[in-house]
Amino acid sequence: MINFLGLCIQNLIKCIKYILTRQVRFSTIISQAASVSYDSLSISLIIAFIAAAVIAIQVSKQFLMSGADTYIGGTIAIVMIREIAPGFVALAIGARAGTAISAEIANMQVTSQVDAIKTLKVDPIGYYFTPRLLGAIFTVPMVVLIAEVVGIIGGMFVSNATIDLHPARYMNSVWLWLSTRDIYISLFKAAVFGGLIALVCATQGYETKGGAKEVGHSTTQAAILSTIYLLIADFVINLIFYIAK
Repeated sequence: MINFLGLCIQNLIKCIKYILTRQVRFSTIISQAASVSYDSLSISLIIAFIAAAVIAIQVSKQFLMSGADTYIGGTIAIVMIREIAPGFVALAIGARAGTAISAEIANMQVTSQVDAIKTLKVDPIGYYFTPRLLGAIFTVPMVVLIAEVVGIIGGMFVSNATIDLHPARYMNSVWLWLSTRDIYISLFKAAVFGGLIALVCATQGYETKGGAKEVGHSTTQAAILSTIYLLIADFVINLIFYIAK
């Protein structure tokens, strides 16, 4: 874990240098952004909607029994924005797009495509990593923002269906509880998570040696490592912004 983290940091530094030399193409970034986030949008929104619906089912009747039904919308909004949407969307993107990144780069490594790039005096880490890194950093927050809206609306529909909570009371609670700071932190989380997914999965793929069997193993390891690093990053960000403020 420590050695792999060191490799990720080294690759990140090389990507930054590659960005500063302005060698990365905008069209490549757009292509990778679509591959990372747009292709994962549907599954991310489904997960966000179901998560909000489950939370609404769990809290609605309990809040109604205690006379706190006006707090349901705010509770769901805070939970979705602070934790559920960034975390679940990142895990979904890591499982889908992250493993694809790892498998693609691992395949390039075992089929000597990376060596071919080196003969052209092109930095393979900058060439392969940078578009995926930038694409994930800029577009994962967009997916998270849409997922938050879908989750809050999903919670409204479920609350109305289960305890007949009027949408106006629900949304009024959302506006009272919600703050722009929570949204900013949520988007910051999403950007960090997106960068971690691209960096960890690309590094895992780049370190692959052998043949087809090792490509499959590398893909599995990428999913595991990206999940671990996402959870660690989530804990650190929460510690900084919500506990140590």
